[in-house]
Amino acid sequence: MTLASDDHRPARPPRRRTALLAGAAALLAALAVSACGGSSGPRPPRLPSGHSDLESIIEAEGFLHADPPAALRFFKSLGIDRVRVYVPWGGLGGLAPKPMAKRAPARFDAADPNAYPATNWVVYDRIVRAAAKVEIGLDFTVGPPAPRWAAGPGGPARGIYAADWEPSARDFGQFVRALGKRYGGHFKPPGAASPLPRVNFWSLWNEPNYGIYLAPATTDNGTVEVSPRFYRALLAAGWDALAQTGHTPRTDTILFGETAPHGYLNPGTFEPLQPLRFVRALYCVGSDFRPLQGVAASERGCPSTSAGSQRFAAENPALFDASGFAVHPYPDLTAPTVKTPGLIGNDAADFPALPNVESTLDRAAAAYGRTVRLPIWNTEYGYRTDPPDNATYGLPLPTAAAYLNESEYLSWLDPRLRSYDQYLLTDPVPANKSHFMTGLEFFTGQQKPIVFDAFRMPLWLPRTSAPRRTPLVVWGCVRPAPVTQARTGRPQVVQVQFEPAGSHQWGTVSRLTLAKGSNGYFTTAVRFSGSGAVRLAWNGSGPMLHSRTQAITEASK
Repeated sequence: MTLASDDHRPARPPRRRTALLAGAAALLAALAVSACGGSSGPRPPRLPSGHSDLESIIEAEGFLHADPPAALRFFKSLGIDRVRVYVPWGGLGGLAPKPMAKRAPARFDAADPNAYPATNWVVYDRIVRAAAKVEIGLDFTVGPPAPRWAAGPGGPARGIYAADWEPSARDFGQFVRALGKRYGGHFKPPGAASPLPRVNFWSLWNEPNYGIYLAPATTDNGTVEVSPRFYRALLAAGWDALAQTGHTPRTDTILFGETAPHGYLNPGTFEPLQPLRFVRALYCVGSDFRPLQGVAASERGCPSTSAGSQRFAAENPALFDASGFAVHPYPDLTAPTVKTPGLIGNDAADFPALPNVESTLDRAAAAYGRTVRLPIWNTEYGYRTDPPDNATYGLPLPTAAAYLNESEYLSWLDPRLRSYDQYLLTDPVPANKSHFMTGLEFFTGQQKPIVFDAFRMPLWLPRTSAPRRTPLVVWGCVRPAPVTQARTGRPQVVQVQFEPAGSHQWGTVSRLTLAKGSNGYFTTAVRFSGSGAVRLAWNGSGPMLHSRTQAITEASK
C-alpha cells in the first residue's frame, strides 16, 4: 500500500505467488439465465453460482485529496461501492503533530481530536462529508508511519524506517480514539454548522508483515518472528479505542491484517516476512497449529503456559471477533490461478493462495476452540501494465484486462471473499519510479485502452471452446448499472454480442435484464454459431459502452 498516489515508498522486493487457487464453493443462486439460437441442441451447462453482494473498492489518493466531491461523484457513477482512504498516523501528510520530533508536544492529549492541528483534518473532513452526500462507502485504513516520538528504543536514529520501530501501542490507541470520536457521527468541529458524518468501516495498520511498516520483522537471523508481537499490541489498542468511541463489529466493519502478499524465508529487520508465517505467529501457534509454549512462545510475546493459552482468545478479541481479515493479494505478472515457479514454502497470501489464507485463519482459531470463519477482504489488487512499464515489469494491456476479469470472476465464486479492489485509479508519475503502474488510467489521466473497459464491465467465459451451438457460460458485470437504475428507475439491460470469425460485424445474440440487488453481476448460457469473439454492450443512459472482447473457438465433436 502506498501512502499517497505518488508512491513515495522505497521499492519493494519482487513479489512472488504460490498455491493454485482451488474452486470455491457456490452459495447463492445464479442471477440470470438466458439462451439464444433456439431451443434445439445440447442442454445448457450448469451455471456457476456466486454472491451478488461482492463489494468493489477503489483507491485514488491524489484525485481524492485534490477534489473529494468530484472524485467521489466519479467513483459513484462508475458503480464503486467503497473508497479506501489511507489515514497516516505520522509522517508527511499524517495527522500527528510534530511527526519528526523525538518527543511528543508538551501537554498534547492524543485522544482529543481538538488537540491535533485543525488543518490536518481538513481533507478527511471533506472526504467524509462528500461521501455521505453521494452515498458511497469509505474504508478508513489507519496506519503507518508512526510519529517519530512514538517509536520504541533501540531503532535507527534517523531515516524513513526510524518511526516504525516498535511503535507504541498506547500512543496508537490514543490516536485511534481521536479518530473514533471525530468520526462517530456526533462531533462538530469548531465553527462547523453540523456534526461530521459517521465512519463505519475501519482497518487497523497496513502490511504489518513488511518490515518498513513495522520493525523489526525478525530477530536471530530471521528465525524468530517479532513484528507479529508488536502488531498484536497495536491491534488490541486500536480495537479498544474504537470500542470506547462507539465503533464495534455490531455497528461497524472492523478489519485487521492488510498483509503484503509475499515475503522472505528468513527476512532481515526491514524485509517482508512471509504473510502466513506472520499470521501463525500473530495467533501464537506453530506450524502444526498448536499453541506455542515455553521459550518459543515468550520470544514471540505469546503466553508460555497452557493456562495462558486458554486465556488467549478472550484477551485478543480482535483476532476472533473482527469483521474480517484484509489482504493485498497481488499476483504480479501471472494469471490469478498460476502458482509461482520456484517459490519456497506455502506461506504466501497472493490471489492463488487465498484458500491457504482461509484455512490458516480457520486452523489458528480452532487451536483455541473457536469455529471462526473470518470473511476475507481484498483491499489492494491490480496488474502492472506495459505501457507504461516495460515488458519485464508490466503486462500487455489485453492480458492485464483478462487477468483482472478472471480474478473478479473467481472472487465472485468464493463466498469468503467480500470485496474486489482496484489499486489504483491513475498510475503514479513515472519519475517516482513506482512499482504500481496498476491504474485504470495513465498518469496523464487518459484511460488505458481495454483495461478501463474491463473494470467498468467485466467479462469472463470459464470455457472458450465447444462444438458448434453447444452453450457456453458467459459471466459478467455492468458495474454502473445499479446506480443508473436507481437514478432513472428503469431496469437495465445488458447485451451479449458476437462477432463471427472473419466477419468484422457484431450482432446481439442475447439480452438480459439485470436483477435488482445483483450489484450488476450476471451469468447466462449462450449458444454461438462458431468461432469468433464475445463482448458485452450496455447503454444505460448515454452512449453504448462495451467490455473487452474474449475469443471463442469451435471445437470438433
